[in-house]
Amino acid sequence: MKKLVNLEALPTYYPLLFFIGAYALTYFTIPKIIGLVEYKKLMDEPNKRSSHKTITPTLGGVSFFYTLVFALFFLRNWDNYHEAIHFIPGLTILFIVGLKDDLVVLSPLTKLAAQLLAILFILSNDSFTIHSLNGFLGIKEIPVYIYYVVGGFMMLTIINAYNLIDGIDGLAAIVGIIILIIYTTIFYLTKEYFYVLLCLAMNGSLIAFLSFNLSSSKKIFMGDTGSLIVGFIISVLTLKFLALSPESYDSLPFLLENVPLIAISILIVPLFDTARVFTIRLANKRSPFSPDRNHTHHILIDYFNISHRQASFIIGGFNLIFVVLFVMLGSTSYNFYLVVILIISVIILGYLFYRFDYSFSNIKRKILFRKKMDKLKKDVKKGRGKLIQKNKTKKDT
Repeated sequence: MKKLVNLEALPTYYPLLFFIGAYALTYFTIPKIIGLVEYKKLMDEPNKRSSHKTITPTLGGVSFFYTLVFALFFLRNWDNYHEAIHFIPGLTILFIVGLKDDLVVLSPLTKLAAQLLAILFILSNDSFTIHSLNGFLGIKEIPVYIYYVVGGFMMLTIINAYNLIDGIDGLAAIVGIIILIIYTTIFYLTKEYFYVLLCLAMNGSLIAFLSFNLSSSKKIFMGDTGSLIVGFIISVLTLKFLALSPESYDSLPFLLENVPLIAISILIVPLFDTARVFTIRLANKRSPFSPDRNHTHHILIDYFNISHRQASFIIGGFNLIFVVLFVMLGSTSYNFYLVVILIISVIILGYLFYRFDYSFSNIKRKILFRKKMDKLKKDVKKGRGKLIQKNKTKKDT
């Protein structure tokens, strides 16, 4: 049942209040989580795939859960279709599953079943029903059963794609912040204030978490608890973006039929990385969920020898530039040309990574070879130095 909300009545201080409130709640409670995790020895221990070298507190995502629950309580009067109550079961399911997976590793099948259950609570709300693709590739009206299949698959893909990029310090948080800033702008322009405030609350929590995630003395990981929750929120926002009424898109700076492509561009980093990694694993006859160090962020760190922070900001910057480019193109180009541009971009990116055969073993060999060459050069220089000094001594005598 739809309820009436005055869309023009959003007080100007509300966005700031939600952002600062979420930031403060996360910032001042994470140290308590770190203390508890250290006391109970629930630390994340590094293994051969890890990018960190020391045991580190995890469960930072716990702060996301209670921050969102608080935010949804105060947001319940701003939703048109009682969406707030549909978020709670899904968030709770993913929180419990993510927490258990951080403490005792769960099977991919168990996590998949939990994600599907959480998704059902969202798909059952009329606010998220996609009735049409507005002429994208000639597709207009779509049946309800197609919506459930496509919507469920899309949400599942986004949740797992975001979960998979959480491999180095700062990356998941930075990419999440950029995506949420874009959705905040979109929903503000379309006067969907419930989602504006939800984005701000989630962003405040992520920015507060990032200061700890990048810290050298008070570091904490979000863990699966956090990545599943953030991925879930982003997937819901994407679904809502695609489900907006045709009139709502009039205030956005791109053509109506390009909306699906804009959504893909917003999520380009997690979607591209997941597609690339899954392709590599299947090509090597392994499960697509089997762990390795073939992610884009691992390649940047292992091969180019840059820090976690540098790799995270490079990838985050690419995400932002890609979205801006597609929004600009989407304002004048029809979707056929944008599809061609998207395909070409993905092929070029794929080529850049496949060209040098970026498997972990090859990266390791190249790094070892480079170290040996550097050592050899130093030895040669040292030998030359000794020879020059020896000749000089002889000359002096």
